[in-house]
Amino acid sequence: MSNSGLIEGEDSQLRCFWYGNKDDYLHYHDREWGRPVDDDTRLFEKICLEGFQSGLSWLTILRKRENFRAAFAGFDFEKVAGFGDADVERLVTDAGIIRHRGKITSTINNAKRALELRDEFGSLAAYFWSHEPGPEDRPARLDHATLMTLGKTEISTAISKDLKKRGWSFVGPTTVYAFMQAMGLVNDHIGGCFVRDEVEAERRAFQRPQPKAGAR
Repeated sequence: MSNSGLIEGEDSQLRCFWYGNKDDYLHYHDREWGRPVDDDTRLFEKICLEGFQSGLSWLTILRKRENFRAAFAGFDFEKVAGFGDADVERLVTDAGIIRHRGKITSTINNAKRALELRDEFGSLAAYFWSHEPGPEDRPARLDHATLMTLGKTEISTAISKDLKKRGWSFVGPTTVYAFMQAMGLVNDHIGGCFVRDEVEAERRAFQRPQPKAGAR
């Protein structure tokens, strides 16, 4: 890795350092991370998987993502909200996922809370995108040194507090900021990464979902 925080891939493209020339990360870095998402299922999946990732590497979770999807009904939160004790016991013996009872029960709890959030705002997307940082909340230039200061922000802390007040769990400020990075609420591809301009173009064209009338 150079001092710029960029590494050159085998295709001669410059990418963010965390890609690390790992095949597992290539598609995720190039085609997923940072591109704006308004699909509720994907948003719910990501916030849950970020919770599972706590204390682990994201690569560990990414390699198990299909197993998680199979175990949690494709992260359809209406279905997950209906999981009961038998499902918990099934999941804590599933070697294909992270067998952490607290994180498993948190995912089921958060599915119920997601239904409440959807009822209030019309969609999870409308809720999360209502917290999108404005230009004044973002660094003027995103280099490696700046990115290293962004483990959490005032906005991710505020979202975390609000979610916890609503009964969500495993949604600390760092977890929430990683979610924001991945789902495109911010573009944290480092300047010089070939994906950064693509993501900016997608964000400019993206139609932000709006909360339903009456939602605060």
